[in-house]
Amino acid sequence: MTESLSPVKVAALYHFAVVEDPAALRLQVLPLCEKHELKGTILLASEGMNGTIAGAPEAIDAVIAGLRLLPGFSELEVKYSEASTMPFLRMKVRLKKEIVSMGVDGVDAATQKGNYVDPQQWNDLIADPDTVVIDTRNGYEVAIGSFDGAIDPKTESFRDFPAWFDDFAEQLRQNEQKKPKIAMFCTGGIRCEKATAYVKAQGFDDVHHLKGGILKYLEHIPESESLWNGDCFLFDQRVAVGHGLRESDYGQCYACRMPLNAEDRASPDYVPGEACPHCIDQRSDEQRARYRERQRQVEQAAEQGRQHLGTA
Repeated sequence: MTESLSPVKVAALYHFAVVEDPAALRLQVLPLCEKHELKGTILLASEGMNGTIAGAPEAIDAVIAGLRLLPGFSELEVKYSEASTMPFLRMKVRLKKEIVSMGVDGVDAATQKGNYVDPQQWNDLIADPDTVVIDTRNGYEVAIGSFDGAIDPKTESFRDFPAWFDDFAEQLRQNEQKKPKIAMFCTGGIRCEKATAYVKAQGFDDVHHLKGGILKYLEHIPESESLWNGDCFLFDQRVAVGHGLRESDYGQCYACRMPLNAEDRASPDYVPGEACPHCIDQRSDEQRARYRERQRQVEQAAEQGRQHLGTA
């Protein structure tokens, strides 16, 4: 990765909005990012915008201001953090069917989402014993941190969430005397926001989600008042952050995606890029050979002072 003379500012952004022509929107977004020499990825779809971008602080500020001037995006949700190195290789703006893949047609998060709950009110909501708190992230994310008392669906992908909730909903419906109050959260707010639209479509009305996600909570809530335990997994080279959005000491297994602490990395079952204690017995020889070749290419790229495309 490229060393930065000053801290790299990272912006994780999203907003659900009705976009009539995503291709036309791309012709506005990509030149704006390229003008300010940003790197990262932004996804555009008929349901809105989602992405993570990085660059000089003043460049990030200028691009966020420009994006918020686009019709429908004045309330663009953004979480800021810093990275010691540039975490992305290039700038990409891609057109997608969904900005976060759930795989269910007709889920309208732009107009049918649940109620936003600010980080400052989140503790009171989830401390209520009548609140059903659901972590909408994947199992490998939940493994290193979550909120007290939250339900872990143990999904491998967000596309697994609807099927999980369909089964869980049957349990909730057994109490005919009282409809449940449901609170959901995720890393940056986008998955739980879309999940609330799905849950409401299944007939549950008292549905809430953490505005800005875990990242906003960790940014604004002091550790002494926090109900968060552990660290928050990220989908970039930082791997995880803690309270105050400080980078945590985690690596990652690129075979199974599990975040790895110092003990995991010291294990004899840890082979960089190939296996870790969590997946050492779960991959075939053919798979491990493929991972081994990828790791060789990554190391070769590092020796030559360039970033391997697969890590961008």
